[in-house]
Amino acid sequence: MKLFLDSFWRAAAYCLMPRVILLSLLPLALMVALGLGLGYFYWEPAVAWTHEALNGWPLLAGFWAWLQGLFSADVRDMLAPLVVVLALTPLVVLASLVVVAAFMAPALTRLVASRRFTSLELKKGASFVFSVARSLGLTALAVLALLVSMPLWLIPPLVLVLPPLIWGWLTFKVMAFDALAEHASAEERQTLMREHRLQLLAIGVLCGYLGAAPSIVWASGLLFAAAFFVLVPLAIWIYTVVFAFSALWFAHYALDALAQLRAARVALSLNGEPPPPAAALPSGDSNAPIPPAAP
Repeated sequence: MKLFLDSFWRAAAYCLMPRVILLSLLPLALMVALGLGLGYFYWEPAVAWTHEALNGWPLLAGFWAWLQGLFSADVRDMLAPLVVVLALTPLVVLASLVVVAAFMAPALTRLVASRRFTSLELKKGASFVFSVARSLGLTALAVLALLVSMPLWLIPPLVLVLPPLIWGWLTFKVMAFDALAEHASAEERQTLMREHRLQLLAIGVLCGYLGAAPSIVWASGLLFAAAFFVLVPLAIWIYTVVFAFSALWFAHYALDALAQLRAARVALSLNGEPPPPAAALPSGDSNAPIPPAAP
């Protein structure tokens, strides 16, 4: 728990650094350009297709007739843009995660290492290409899980649980791996991700809830659909900042845990004891000596 909380406040403090703020704006520029391009060419067809789908669903015919008696305007004209926005939001989140994992996470991990763990050896346990391919594969699984779980979102408690859990699992799998890709060997990475699985998953789930919070707020009002092109860039930046914070949290936690793991193994070798099996290695709260780290 000490390592968990220590890495949290360090990640929050690093988010205020000018370099981190600038890095959070770079993916935003790419996403805004892509979003504006797709919106320019596909916004009206997507809204029209959604409107036709709502009209063509016979199970909702009575519901639309009931709503028509309550409102003077056609509710489907307002609902179709909102449905498109809510459908795009998870895709924006997942695309932002891939961008952050591919470009921001390695840069932020190097920032943490250069400031706190200058003596930590780089063992290059995974290549950049493998990391990106792995991220894309896990993202595809997360998209599939989101699509399969969508019918369950109609149950009020589950819409607040399932998407953050899926995003949290994806964040844990992607960012914990990337945080250790350059510095840890394959064996060290597997050991740390196994021994610290619960803590790393908790970080991912908490970051998943942070990323889902804006969607819950926006879904409470129809104004978001009318201001789509104004609020989407802001939404992307919010998600990017959340993912930057996530990458920093994983970097601080994972590199500190790696330093403690290596220090424990060095201490055992100096005492003439054989290395313990992976299951017996100390966790992140170990009292074993660690290399000095800068604040």
